[in-house]
Formats: sequence, structure tokens, C-alpha cells
Amino acid sequence: MTIKDYNFSGKKAIVRVDFNVPMKEGVITDDTRIRGALPTLKHILDGGGALIIMSHMGKPKGKVKPELSLGQIKDAVAAALGVAEVKFAPDCAKAADAAAALKPGEVLMLENLRYYPEEEGKPVGVEKGTPEYEEAKKAMKASQKEFAKTLASYADCYVMDAFGTAHRKHASTAVIADYFDADNKMLGFLMEKEVQAVDNVLNNIKRPFVAVMGGSKVSTKIGIIENLLGKVDKLILCGGMTYTFVKAHGGEIGDSIVELDKLDVALNVEKLAKENNVELVLAEDSVCCTGYDFSTFKVKEGAKVEIFPSKEIPAGFEGLDVGPKSAAKFAAALDGAKTILWNGPAGCFECDDFCAGSRAVGDAIAKATAEGAFSLIGGGDSVACCTKFGLTDKVSYISTGGGALLEAIEGKVLPGVAAIKG
Repeated sequence: MTIKDYNFSGKKAIVRVDFNVPMKEGVITDDTRIRGALPTLKHILDGGGALIIMSHMGKPKGKVKPELSLGQIKDAVAAALGVAEVKFAPDCAKAADAAAALKPGEVLMLENLRYYPEEEGKPVGVEKGTPEYEEAKKAMKASQKEFAKTLASYADCYVMDAFGTAHRKHASTAVIADYFDADNKMLGFLMEKEVQAVDNVLNNIKRPFVAVMGGSKVSTKIGIIENLLGKVDKLILCGGMTYTFVKAHGGEIGDSIVELDKLDVALNVEKLAKENNVELVLAEDSVCCTGYDFSTFKVKEGAKVEIFPSKEIPAGFEGLDVGPKSAAKFAAALDGAKTILWNGPAGCFECDDFCAGSRAVGDAIAKATAEGAFSLIGGGDSVACCTKFGLTDKVSYISTGGGALLEAIEGKVLPGVAAIKG
């Protein structure tokens, strides 16, 4: 069943969204996630349905934390939806009466799902690895099913539209689907777009396919890198992981970040790239600094900023961005690409002294997109780069799911998708 084909008239729909929006002093500072869910939510209301919205916010870990209550965003959601009121259920497990009273066109929002340990299905207060933990785990799984069954009882149909949590087998993202037949559970518009975007870069590839992988550690991206090596034509590796590759060949990297226990991993990536005829593109030069404050994203007073070959960085200097030669090299590698994936910046883009590499990547992707490429941007920092450089409307698709996108690219099955598609 697809959301386009479903008849919502007179039906109550319970929708899992990702309204884990950033807050400051009770005010939403970025409503991107709310706006992303609007097409699905409005479609249900316009189709004559009643709407039950459920989400998490933050990490309360099974405890009630007022500062993470979804009650504080209900008026903003009402305004975004264009409805007079969003009703609020302060207890997810005891919202049956509120749900039953909903009329077509009305909206009910449930409290933060993660106030309940049953949502994540993890035992609380028991040490992992102990016999007690295993017993508690079994009991919690049973409780999780009951919690999901309760949520399902509020509605006639279930819509999964929270890609950011699709990689979690939580009560509201996957288990709940067991209590609806195939004709009454479906992906929302946002999920459909996310799944299609991933499919475009993994299964519906137009060549050449170029992936840009950044980030500080190769260890956190190794699964993704290995999966991509069987698919891409070129793989650009940048960010802090650069220096693990340089060190693996005996280069001098000064005070740059490095994983000394992953040098063999870096060499194996190079070997796999060669075996798969993938052009591996690494930085040749780096913009380095003797004093950078990562908490304020500023160069410390009196610190030096200089450019060195990436394999000849002096002691006291830390590589924080790719240099101009590397930026040009990356742009050239992206020229003519027809499928592009970007996850992770080329440097500490938050500071203008170290954002040139990421800007060069972003500009090259925008150019390729304008020439017909499909470009998928994922991961919070890459998305932030697009926002900073004014590129959000110049790429094909910006994913809302960080961890979910990475696991999908790694080739893993997402429980939130499998629960709907079977």
C-alpha cells in the first residue's frame, strides 16, 4: 500500500515522524524536520482523516524530562499544519480516550515516546553481560510488544515517515507495524523519497558514480567505504581520516588526528580500491594550524595557519582542511559525474579559515547536478555545509537521516522500512 493510494476518509492514522528538533529556551531553532513531515501529515488531513502524531525528542532514556516534552512544540506544529489546535496526550500509554474522540481533520500529538523504556526496548538499571540482563531483556521485549500494541490500538492505519529512526527496531518505528495488515501500513512521502534516493545511489546508478566520504575516523566509515568500493568509479576520502592513510605510508602528519590502530585498515581500503578498479582520491596538501579551539570553532590568538604537503606536516601543526591543490583535485574528480554521494566535510568547515575544501566539494557537486547528475547529501555536517554555502537548492536530495542513511549505504536492512515492505 502507498500513501497516495490509501483512502484516509473517516480513518484515524497514527504517524511516526521525527520531530526531534533543536530547542533553545523552549523555542525551536530549526524546524526542518517539521517541515519535512508536512506533505504526509497534510495529505492525511486533506483526505478526511484524523491524525495521531508520535515522535521522540532527545535522549531521556526512559525517564520523564520536562525539557524534552513534545508538549512545548504542539503550537508550532499546529501553525505549520494550518490547524487551529493540536491536542496533546501527556501519557502515550493512556491516550485511548483522546484518540477515540478525534474527528476527521483533528490532530493529536502523543508525548515523547522515549519517556517509556519500552520504546527502545532496552533494559534499564541492569548491567550488560549479566544473566540478569538477559532475563530483563526478554521481559523488556515482551513489554515492548505490548507498548506497540497499545499505540496501534489508537488508529486504523500506520504511516512510517521518520527516516532518521528507520535503522532502529523501536516500538513506534517497526514493532507497531506487526499490528496492522499490509493494506493498512505504509511509508510516508518523506520516507518514500529517502528510500528512493538511497536506491538511486546504490541500485539505479548512472555512471560515473563518485562518492565523497569525510569525517575524522576511518573506523566509523569502514563498512560504508567497503560497500561503496563495489559500486563507485571514484572515491574521494577527506577529513580527519586523511591522516590515517598518510601515516600508513610513513608520512609525517604533525599533530593531526590519526588512528594508529587502523593503519592496516587504510592500506586494505587502498588494496580493495585497486582490486575493484576504483580511483581512490586522497588529499595532497593540507591547511594546518598550531592552535584551534574546537569548542568555539576559532583559531586561537597567536596561532599560525599554513599550508603543507599532507605527508610533510611539521610537529605542532594540525591538519584542519585540504589545501588548494587537493580542493582542485577533488573538484576535477567530481567533474562529469552522473551519480554523487557526499557524506562528511573535507575539514573544519565551521571556521572560515578551514572551509575552502568543503566549499570546493559542494560547488563541484552543485555544478555536476546542474549538468544532470543525481546528488545525494547525507550526514549532519554535510547538510550543514550545504546550508552554509547556500547549496541546499542546488543538489538533488538532502537526507534527513544520519545514522539511517549510513546504515542503508552500508547495505544493511532498515527495520523501519522492512516492517512496512516485508
